[in-house]
Amino acid sequence: MNIQIRTAVKEDCPRLLELINELALYEKAPEEVTVTLDEFIDAGFGQKPVWKAFVAEEHGTIIGFALFYTRYSTWKGCRLYLEDFIVTEAYRGKGIGKILFEKIIEEAKTNHYNGMTWQVLDWNEPAINFYNKYEARLEDEWLNASFSKEQLHQFN
Repeated sequence: MNIQIRTAVKEDCPRLLELINELALYEKAPEEVTVTLDEFIDAGFGQKPVWKAFVAEEHGTIIGFALFYTRYSTWKGCRLYLEDFIVTEAYRGKGIGKILFEKIIEEAKTNHYNGMTWQVLDWNEPAINFYNKYEARLEDEWLNASFSKEQLHQFN
């Protein structure tokens, strides 16, 4: 395998969105992906970009990516937040996730973040086992809370 890791560019967005949908299907929530391609492109490459990503590529085909942004914690300061991290199914178990994850760790260290955070579903044993190899601290006391776009518009 000849895997190249590089920073994502605008032209990668359609493939990244395909992989996001693959991840959502794996996580049993395909209906939860509501972002449009235009919104996704604008959020990464518009006037106020909020995310960056590294892609793993083989022979010109993106086979995985890690998308991240800066999260500010009032307790910890600036931390890298790993939003999505996926290697397409046919390439899992070949060390590509390790390369991408370590690229993210390098990014956090190089940019002097005070740490790094992400989420993993409690039933996703392959991911949990992967993170345990890095001795990541997996928390069980925090619950996620959110509003949908529709819910936000219900408030006056």
